Amino acid sequence: MDFDRLNSDIRTMRRRNRGLGLALGLLAVGQILSLLVIINLLGTVRTVVVPPSLNKTFWVSRDKASSEYLEQMGSFIAWLILDVTPASIDWKKDILLGYVEPDQYGALKTRQEVEAERLKRINAATIFAPQQLVANEEGQTLVIRGRLRTLVNGFETANDLKAYQIEFSYAGARMHVNAFKELPYASK
Repeated sequence: MDFDRLNSDIRTMRRRNRGLGLALGLLAVGQILSLLVIINLLGTVRTVVVPPSLNKTFWVSRDKASSEYLEQMGSFIAWLILDVTPASIDWKKDILLGYVEPDQYGALKTRQEVEAERLKRINAATIFAPQQLVANEEGQTLVIRGRLRTLVNGFETANDLKAYQIEFSYAGARMHVNAFKELPYASK
């Protein structure tokens, strides 16, 4: 046997094994880096969701929506709640309840049923004309200011400036209404 030749072959194999080990290590590091990048991108993916009507472009992420989306959804929700007649309040209530946060469902349903009964009893209609929309992306709220006209038996009984705040939450690729409340008109 030629020991020098065998030692040379062993050294060559060890060098190759070190090179293969280094290549394997680099591939493992690359895989880990790729996994970290993918995990970081998961939280920042924006899903395109279509509101009831499209007027502006907008974006939504995992738990937030853009101010443009809040404005469009807020206008729609205000229309469902404030622009009602005895004939339209029931079907608008049903549509509205599809957008309500589950823990607020009962309270808003009761409120809308009481309002529907009142409107039907006195034959009243309300018409809301939005004049200003102020969205807060961080708080996922919208303040909507405008003129609310009330008609009883076809005669105008009130024509007041009103402000309402709508609180939203965005989860599960769906916008939910958490609260709808009247504010003093001058509030910001």
